[in-house]
Amino acid sequence: MHILRLAGRRLAASIPTLILILVGVFLLLQLAPGDTVDAMMAQMGGGDARTAEDLRRFYGLDLSVTAQLGNYLWRLIRFDLGFSAIYGKPVAQVIAERLPATILLMTASLSFAFFFGIVFGVIAARGVNRWPDTLISTLGLIFYATPSFWFGLMAIVVFSIYLQWLPAGGLSDITQVKEGIWLVLDTARHLVLPTLTLGLIFLAIYLRIMRASMLEVLTLDFVRTARAKGLDETRVVVRHVLRNALLPMVTLIGLQAGTMLGGSVVVESVFSLPGLGRLAYESVVQRDLNTLLGIIFVSALLVIAVNFVVDLVYARLDPRIKTEG
Repeated sequence: MHILRLAGRRLAASIPTLILILVGVFLLLQLAPGDTVDAMMAQMGGGDARTAEDLRRFYGLDLSVTAQLGNYLWRLIRFDLGFSAIYGKPVAQVIAERLPATILLMTASLSFAFFFGIVFGVIAARGVNRWPDTLISTLGLIFYATPSFWFGLMAIVVFSIYLQWLPAGGLSDITQVKEGIWLVLDTARHLVLPTLTLGLIFLAIYLRIMRASMLEVLTLDFVRTARAKGLDETRVVVRHVLRNALLPMVTLIGLQAGTMLGGSVVVESVFSLPGLGRLAYESVVQRDLNTLLGIIFVSALLVIAVNFVVDLVYARLDPRIKTEG
């Protein structure tokens, strides 16, 4: 019951945040030069002022900013993201076609970074100030300092061009039609390099956080009590230290979900993945404001959903969290 009430409170608190994000982004985009009609006229090779005026009237761009904002919020209430003039279909359909690739990339990258961050963080903490700790900390610093686009390009050169082990881009092999398990394996093979590129930076952060958290928990009284009872070191670490050391790691997942979505713009562009990040880049270039606003709306929902799950997991891990007060 406590967890259900906590979930209800978190969802209620996220609604004003979502509205503020949407209104703020909408107003900021109005300050940018040009609009969708300008991009359409450029693609058509130009046109007269009357055609541009008719197009702006058709898409509602001739209204005031306040009226456009009101229309946009009213459409969102009815779950209508609008129509994409550039892609020639509803924004919801455009996003639905690109969303699976981004979710796959985010899930794979977060899982990779979280799992190996725990493993390497525990190893570094257990061997503090010795060669395992030095080696892992040095590699973590290198991964964190390396720009994701540079690492992605170098990964393509080494593993795709030189060794020819992995594909250089895309989400599947367009030269063959695969189904079932073969399609899953082909997709996983295409996601290896993007997952490593996006996940290594977060892996460096997670292993440092896990190492510091482990070292802090190992000095607490209940750990010394467990050792005094005669428990072996492995059981002490797994049953007593690890659960408490995981709390900062779980919190970090929620905080960095938005950062990972931002990083996917670069990674999806480098590896030509048909995801939301690449779609956002294309929408900015083509001034497709409806699509861009729809991407921001869906991205905000994704971040809120991740933080919602993180709150529930945190409440499960830490029994001190209550809903009262």
